[in-house]
Amino acid sequence: MTAQIKVLVAMDAGVDQDVVQSALPSDATIQIVGLVDGLEESWATLQETPADLLVVACAGYSDRALFLIDGAVRQRPERPVLVLTQGSANGFVRRVFESGADDILTLPQSQETVAFTMQKAIARKLGAGAGSGIALSPMICVLGPKGGTGKTLTACNLAVSLAKLGSKVAVVDLDLQFGDVGLALGLVPEKTVYDLAKSGGSLDSDKLDAYLTTHSSGVHVLMAPTRPDHAGVVSTEFLREVYATLRASHDYVIVDTPPGFTPEVIASIDSSSHICMVGMLDSLSLKNTKLGLETLELMGYDSDRTRLVLNRADSRVGISRADVVAIVGRTPDVFVPSDRDIPRSINEGAPIVLAKDKSEAARAFRSLAGMYDFRGDPGTNGKRHLFRRKKG
Repeated sequence: MTAQIKVLVAMDAGVDQDVVQSALPSDATIQIVGLVDGLEESWATLQETPADLLVVACAGYSDRALFLIDGAVRQRPERPVLVLTQGSANGFVRRVFESGADDILTLPQSQETVAFTMQKAIARKLGAGAGSGIALSPMICVLGPKGGTGKTLTACNLAVSLAKLGSKVAVVDLDLQFGDVGLALGLVPEKTVYDLAKSGGSLDSDKLDAYLTTHSSGVHVLMAPTRPDHAGVVSTEFLREVYATLRASHDYVIVDTPPGFTPEVIASIDSSSHICMVGMLDSLSLKNTKLGLETLELMGYDSDRTRLVLNRADSRVGISRADVVAIVGRTPDVFVPSDRDIPRSINEGAPIVLAKDKSEAARAFRSLAGMYDFRGDPGTNGKRHLFRRKKG
C-alpha cells in the first residue's frame, strides 16, 4: 500500500477558500492535515503539524507567501512546496522558484492535476531513491561547535564500524578549508569535492562514484579540497544534491563538519536524518555543546534523533559526569575514554576500531555504531523506511 502524503495548506489573505478547496485532491493517497487561513498562523501550525508537503495558496504576487516559502525551505529542504495562485502569475513565477518552491499552478485546476503535481514534487525531492523505489538512507551529521573535540575521530570510527557490520558507507568531509578525514584514514586526495563541483553537468551516482576514494574498510570518502581557497566553489545547493545522490546509493552517509553553524553546516543539518553531537570533558567544550544542542532545538530538529558523544570522558579535570549532565542538560549516549593509542592511530591513518579493536575506545565507537544499526528496525531513520540494498 502506498503511504499517504500529508499536506498542509496555507492560505494567504484575499484567496478564495472555496476555489482552493475545490482543487484539493480527494485521492486516498493524499491527506490534508490542515487548511490554515493566514500565513503567520500557517507558519505556527507548520512547526506543530507533521507534513510531507506544504501548499501555499495566494491571490497573486505576495511577499508574505515568498517569506513563508523561504522559511519553510530553510527549515526542511526535503519537504516540497507547491504554490497555488488564483491571480496572474506574471512576475511571480521567478520569485517563487528563487524562494525554493518546487512547482506553481494557476487556479482553478482539476483535483487530478493538483494530485499529480503533488506526487511529482515528492518524487523529485526523493530523487534517484524514489525513482528506483529505494528509500533514502540515514544521513548522520557529526557536529561539534568547538574545534578539537574529536568530530573527525568520531566520524571516521563510526563509518568504519558501520562498514564492518556489512553496510555500504560514504563519508563527506565538509571541513572545506582544513578537512582531515583523508589524514585520519590514511588516504591520498586524488579527487575532491572541489573537483566534483567544478566538473559541471548533471550529477548521478555513477558520476559521483568516480570522485569517491575507497578506504581499505570499504568506506567511500568524498574528500575536502586540498586548498582553502577552493572552498567557495562548493555551494549549499550542490551539497544537497550530493547528499541525495549518496543517500540513494549507500546504506549510510556520514558528514564530518567544521566547527560552528556555517551555511554549509546548516544545509547539512537540514538534509540529515540524524545528528551526532561531539563534546569533550572541559568547561568551554561543554558550554559550546549545550549551545549547539539549543541551536538544534531552535531549528526544530527532533532531539530524539540526536546522539551525544563525550570524548576523553575519563580525564581527571575536576568535572564529574553529574557536572556534565548539569551543564549540557542531558546524559551523553557514549563515553569515549582517553587513550594514548588514539592520537597514534590518527597519525598512522588507522582508525582505533581497526588498529586497537579490543580497546575501550574502540568498544565505545562500536557501541555508537550499534545505535545507528537499523537493519532490524526499518523506519528508524526518522524520515522514510530503510531498505537494505544488495551490494554488487
